[in-house]
This record gives sequence, C-alpha cells and structure tokens, in this order.
Amino acid sequence: MNTLPEALPARGLRYWKTTATWQRARYPLAIYAASRLVYLVLALVDAAVNNANLGRAFRNWDGKWYVLTAQHWYWFPHYSLHSTTLAQHYTTLGFLPLFPMLEWLVFHVTQIPLIYSGLLISLITGATATLLVTRLAEQWWGEAAAKRALIFWCFFPGTVVFSMVYTEGLLISLVAGCLLLLGRKQWVRAGLLAGLATAVSPVAVAAIPACAVAAGLEIRKRGWADKQARRSLLAPILSPAGLVAFGIFLWFLTGTPLASFHAQKGAWQEQTTPLAIPDVFGSLIHQIFIGGVGHRHGPGGIDLNGILALLGTAFLIYGLWRLWKRRDTIPVPVWVFTAFAALLALTSAKTPPNPRLLICAFPVVLIVGAEHEGRTQKWLLVADVACLLVLSWFTYVGIWLRP
Repeated sequence: MNTLPEALPARGLRYWKTTATWQRARYPLAIYAASRLVYLVLALVDAAVNNANLGRAFRNWDGKWYVLTAQHWYWFPHYSLHSTTLAQHYTTLGFLPLFPMLEWLVFHVTQIPLIYSGLLISLITGATATLLVTRLAEQWWGEAAAKRALIFWCFFPGTVVFSMVYTEGLLISLVAGCLLLLGRKQWVRAGLLAGLATAVSPVAVAAIPACAVAAGLEIRKRGWADKQARRSLLAPILSPAGLVAFGIFLWFLTGTPLASFHAQKGAWQEQTTPLAIPDVFGSLIHQIFIGGVGHRHGPGGIDLNGILALLGTAFLIYGLWRLWKRRDTIPVPVWVFTAFAALLALTSAKTPPNPRLLICAFPVVLIVGAEHEGRTQKWLLVADVACLLVLSWFTYVGIWLRP
C-alpha cells in the first residue's frame, strides 16, 4: 500500500496523490470493464440473432421511458397533465428527473443519440459506483475482502443495469459517496449527495434516515452545545432536497406534488405493501397448480419475475444475516440505509427483491462476496457468472424478466 512521503513540494504531492489514486482504481476498473464486455457480447448476439438494432438491449424496459423523458420532459403524452388521467395511462411523470436531465445535457453537448447518451451515463456512473463501494468494503473488511467483494459485485446479475439506460449507477454513486462523507463528518457534502440521489430514484429515501442517524450520533457524542455537532444536522436537512424540489415542480405543473406517485401506482401498479412477498408466493402457487399467466411470462405461463423475487428475498435475508454477524465492522448509518433499502424492496408490489433492487442495498451484495475465500469463492463466482448469463438473456435481450 502507498504511504504518504514525509516531505514533498506541493506540486509533487499532487502528482503523488494522483498516481496513488490511479493505482488503487486500476484493478476495480479492469474488473468492471471485463463485466461490461460480457454484456456487450450479449447485446451483439441479440442484435445478430434477432436482426435487431443494437440499441434495443440498451433501452429495454424502463430505458425507453428515460429516453422519452429526456426528449419530451413531463409533457408526454399530452394527457399526462390532466389529473383525471394521471392514474390511467403510462406517462413520463412516473420517472424522477435527474437522470433524464443528465441524458439531455450529454446529448446536447456531444450530439450522441439519446439512447447512447443514457448508456454512457450508466457506464460511467456504474464505474464510479464500483470504485466507491470497493472503497467502502476496504474500510469495513480490509483490502483482500474488498477485492473478493468487487469481483462478485461486478458480475452480480443486477449490474446489468449499468449497461442499460437505467439510473442505478448514478443512484449508487451518490448514496455510496454520501455514506463515505458521513464517515468523514463532511455533513454538507453528504447531505447534498443524498439530496441529489432523491431526485434519481425512490430507493434514495433510505439515505435520509441514514443522514439523520449520523447526525443524532454526532450530537449525542459531542453534545448539543458543540457548534460542529449541530452542523451535522445539515446532512438530514439537505437529504430530501431533490424529492422536495421535484414535488414543488409537479405541484405547479399538475396541481399535485404526488403526480409521480399517482402515475406509478395507476399505470405501473407500483405501491408499497407489507403483503408483497406473500402475494408473490400465492400468485406462483396459483400459476403452477391452477393456471398460468400467459406465454410472455415464461415457460408454461409461469411468471419468472415471481420466482426471481422469492430467490432474491432469500438472498437478501442471507445477506442481512451475514451483515449482522459482522455488525461491529459496519457503521450505524450504513446499517440504517441498508435496512431501509431492504424494507423498500421487500414491500414493493411490482418489483420485490430482484437483482436490480439488491444492488441498491449494496452492502448485502458486498458481504456475500467478501466472506467467501478459496474454493468456495471460485464456486460462488461460477454461480454468479452463470446467473448473470441466464438472467441477463431474459432481461437484457428479452421481455420475460424485469431488471
């Protein structure tokens, strides 16, 4: 590991820090690049087999809606602004604004088509997320464990969205950066990153209680009279900024700050319910023993999303258990974020814990990769890559599995 030289001129010190940072980043970026190459091959095979445009895989599922939002903002389709139809039709109102804004910006600066502008953002932020979660894993468990976690992370099936027009790379980068800054007591920067994250995805609301707990612990430790301790309150105050700003915008645009919520609930049937997992289980039993749900869902008319949700729930519970066993290494705010992110996944009616939701609760994925060594690690990675290939074929190039 590099150690800081005792005496260097300012210019030399900057060069040394830049070199040291690049040396630390090379290995994670190489592993990340290898995983992206696998997805590129899948996309090329899909284009060749189905005689389809290469962009088909990149904009699959919600990707097309992020492109539409970047194109038309929140005026698509035209009836989306009328309250009587908000809950009846698919509309760009169902998507938060920061990712489409960046997509629009990249398009106008580079003139790269919107699909590929969105893909470029996903690839870059996926790399940033990988670097940041690896840094967190190093802090928690050491360098060797962090490398094991990194490899498992990069080839985990949920990271398919880093090669699609999806928001998770940006979301995880902002949240992981927030958690790093909370550990360094940089309250304003942590709050700003959390605030930006809440303009990316609803999962980011899990960062708000994490900021609040970090501030509470700081005040408890140093006392209310301490000015620096009170400054920690800026993190939870700033953390919901993106969601609040979007709500105000929607209020002026549609007459209700909850327009996005209504659009998601009405058109996509997305809502929070404690019965999400029992409902999935009951639906699968009905499909298997009584009747299927249609040929588009998978072999025999069985909804593969339900099977994946149950497997994801088992993985999530296992990961939370392993984290609890290592709780002395995990800062409390990280635990709070992970618990809330897991709760959001377990109570999502439309997308209960699938691989995409699991990477949002990233400490759960990291601990599974970090804890296994030697032969067990090799078999774990074989299973990881096999799941990536099988699930990605149904998600990335097909319509049977939601990402």
